[in-house]
Amino acid sequence: MNNQAKPAKKQGSVRGPGGPLVIASENGVNACKRAMELLAAGGDPVDAVVAGINLVEDDPEEHTVGYGGLPNEEGVVELDACVMHGPTYKAGAVAALQNIRHASSVARAVMQHSDHVLLVGAGALQFAKVHGFKEEDLLTEEARRIWLRWKEKLSGHDGRVPPRDAASAIGSRQPEDPDFHYGTITCMALTAGGDLGGCTSTSGLSFKMPGRVGDSSIIGAGLYVDNAVGACGSTGRGEANVLNCSSFLVVELMRRGATPEEACRQALQSVAQRTERRLRDAEGRPAYSLKLYAIRKDGLVGGASLRGPGRMVVQSRDESRLVDMPALFPARSKE
Repeated sequence: MNNQAKPAKKQGSVRGPGGPLVIASENGVNACKRAMELLAAGGDPVDAVVAGINLVEDDPEEHTVGYGGLPNEEGVVELDACVMHGPTYKAGAVAALQNIRHASSVARAVMQHSDHVLLVGAGALQFAKVHGFKEEDLLTEEARRIWLRWKEKLSGHDGRVPPRDAASAIGSRQPEDPDFHYGTITCMALTAGGDLGGCTSTSGLSFKMPGRVGDSSIIGAGLYVDNAVGACGSTGRGEANVLNCSSFLVVELMRRGATPEEACRQALQSVAQRTERRLRDAEGRPAYSLKLYAIRKDGLVGGASLRGPGRMVVQSRDESRLVDMPALFPARSKE
């Protein structure tokens, strides 16, 4: 099996294989397989991707989402998620949700059972309980040990920044400190009939300030679906994605004729140009990770990584494969 992504052809000269098809971030292999089982049986695209992501949210060894996700700086797991349904152009999302492992399912319930798009904090929890979701402690012993190790090191690299004059210097803060990671799963599906749906779910930046919300619950940032064009999801530094509405931009670029890979690269170039000085390395390049994953309505897929290599999962009826995504800038050297 060749895991290398083929070079993008000229705009308008390529077509995808059609559906059913599922794509996801690299941690979504099992999610894609489950989603494809439901698609092959005629299932709804949002139901399919949420069922797939539930598997990842259930995995205590996956520290990016759900049960076992790494907590905020106070040791509390807070989850964000959103879904978007192409055929109806409806969406639902939750942010800073505590004590409910399947944030993706709660986001779907918000879409299906409310007139709102986004519920947060205590309101999101109350809504989840009313709809039958059970509360539980999401902090596993392994995640607790990781959090305590970070606390004991007394790292100064938290969510707080120095005054503006000190923060303006290039390289004044390294957001990819090994103590931290931006953990997320995104998954999108295309049915045989050409309908699209997507979901992004996360436990967010590890050891974040309580109440911090990244891009994974923001429609247009962490996920965007337009049934006439395509869909895009993301992983990585959520703040950069929120500021640039990257997933929405990718879909709009595809609407104008760009391939998924071209659209992702162009969106990341825009992100790079707007990155503030304190988040750049000594060479002036963005020092953080951000990845975009996209699928077009005809089934053509592609993605790109801002910093260092990236891979995406592509699941068809017959096979699952990992596809390399191009990077705008090389990975940071280990210091």
